[in-house]
Amino acid sequence: MEQAPTIVIVDDAADVRSVIRTRLRVSGHFNVVGEAADGVQAIKLADEQRPSLMLLDVSMPVMDGLEALPRIRAVSPLTRVVLLSGFEEKGLVDRARALGAADFFEKSVPLDRIVQRLLDLASASPSNATTSKTPNAAGDAKVLSEHLERFREVFDEAAIGMATMTLAGRLVRVNRAFGNLFHRDETELVGEEYVSLVSDAAHAIADSLADIRDGPVEVVHLEHDIAAADPPRRARATLAPVRDSHGQALYVFMQLQDVTAERAALEELRRSEERFRLLVAAVEDYAIFMLDPTGHIASWNAGAQRSKRYTAGEIIGQHFRVFYPPALQAARHPENELAIALREGHYEEEGWRIRKDGSQFWASVLITAVFNAQGEHIGFAKVTRDTSQRRRLEQDRENAVKALAEANAELESLNDQLRQSADDQAQFLAVTAHELRTPIGLLAGSADLLSQHGDCLTDQERGELLDSMSAGAGRLRRLIGDLLTASKLQASAVELRIEPVAVADAVSRALTTAQSSHRGAEVTVEVAQGLFVEADEDRLGQMLDNLLLNALRHGKPPVRVRFEADDAMVRIEVTDQGTGVSPDLQPRLFQRFATGRSRGGTGLGLYIVRQLAQTHGGDTSYQPPNAESPSGKFVLSLPRSRPTQRR
Repeated sequence: MEQAPTIVIVDDAADVRSVIRTRLRVSGHFNVVGEAADGVQAIKLADEQRPSLMLLDVSMPVMDGLEALPRIRAVSPLTRVVLLSGFEEKGLVDRARALGAADFFEKSVPLDRIVQRLLDLASASPSNATTSKTPNAAGDAKVLSEHLERFREVFDEAAIGMATMTLAGRLVRVNRAFGNLFHRDETELVGEEYVSLVSDAAHAIADSLADIRDGPVEVVHLEHDIAAADPPRRARATLAPVRDSHGQALYVFMQLQDVTAERAALEELRRSEERFRLLVAAVEDYAIFMLDPTGHIASWNAGAQRSKRYTAGEIIGQHFRVFYPPALQAARHPENELAIALREGHYEEEGWRIRKDGSQFWASVLITAVFNAQGEHIGFAKVTRDTSQRRRLEQDRENAVKALAEANAELESLNDQLRQSADDQAQFLAVTAHELRTPIGLLAGSADLLSQHGDCLTDQERGELLDSMSAGAGRLRRLIGDLLTASKLQASAVELRIEPVAVADAVSRALTTAQSSHRGAEVTVEVAQGLFVEADEDRLGQMLDNLLLNALRHGKPPVRVRFEADDAMVRIEVTDQGTGVSPDLQPRLFQRFATGRSRGGTGLGLYIVRQLAQTHGGDTSYQPPNAESPSGKFVLSLPRSRPTQRR
């Protein structure tokens, strides 16, 4: 009997490896001799096993598939390597083939097709590999295909530069705007290391990718020059990891903007301010004189005499406080000016000053600390200009500057809103793409295995597949429900049917839902019978579901639900035995897309709870740990239904 071809499976997602391994086993045609989670492990297995075939993921930590592929071919030249990726990009396919890949598949391609292609490669029979999608009869595959196509259209046609990178910094997909920034076709950039495109930030990019791989970093901003650009250009890059349900980074989403014009404008503004300073310093109608370290006048010039009407003989040796009104002298304002100038290097102001004849004039004053070559403080240089005749014009200018400042502040506020909107959009796309891809892939793969090879599966394998399908379906339902509710809340389009609702019944239903997804989890309820709230029954159930699932997912059983009530409000408290919410997360706990470090989630659950509670006339809060609740507690407050309201 002919010996089955050997194969190694390489993917950083254990559940993906499990589904592929099971499908290969039930086919009866392959001998799986090893599994790996990154490129380094793949190279080692290739050298040790010399397998006939290898399935190699593109985006992995430590070393990605594109970097590992030529090294695998070097240590095991007869191994035929098939690349797997979550992206469909012609440039990526061409790059993979150039590096020696035997074929390339998207992860959304049915497993049966991948198995057949592996059989073709193992038997060296002719087969035309392609990464185009095959028609899918299943409805969910059709819907997924349509959503993926719409996402690709948005990605490719976006006005801002966008790209996805492996965790090692290699580009796997770029859009047209990204390519335009480098004056290159986007397909040419696929497979290149991003650091090769910059001239001054290689270490910063490497450190940022390391932080994303090894820590909880969610967004990194950096600026760099574009390599070999003529004229020189500068870009601002925003890196955001896309993580799996365990918080493990899968790949990096990048936005890139050309900020050359912005930086040039800032530099021109700086130069303009410098030219203005030199111009003012050169004007002849300034009083310029020296003070000793204690503030006594040590020199005098003609401009000072014209402005203040003292001769040099009359004024040298006197303290310069004689130029200030009595109130400022009493407040020791002159001495404070010298102290500030000595501390900060200079002091500048405008104010009333006194001439020899007692008349006042409005003066512009600049005091600069002066040091000798040895660094010793030897006095101050004081420059004063009589601006009385221009004061009215200056006041008009100040009003104009104030109006301009207000306009600039408003513009900056609008820019901040635009930046926040872009960040929210990037986060939304990353969360949605990740949360959809994994459960749909597992559902499709598990369903295919059960329908086509159910009789060949062991009880343990069948149970694992059914558990995967159930978990994936529940995850999709929660994601879709949360996204729809969040969208309605943001648009103020949530419709409520307010009526008296029995708290005990609502909690009982929520408890059933929570225990169906967390079998065996201990949840205790201390309910006071007869409590009613004014609420929409379905929305109340959604709030309770989210609070219980949050406690079970991010906390630690047993979970405890108890109640307090007064004449106006009913407070539902949920506690668990976990460590509580980290202090750095607490300020944004109820914001959209706020997530902690543990076990993923969309970051919409608690946002929905608070928004729905406030829509009902109540609120939701988190109380940090104390002696009574060592892990803290979530409190949902809703209006109490009075007996007269239930008649």
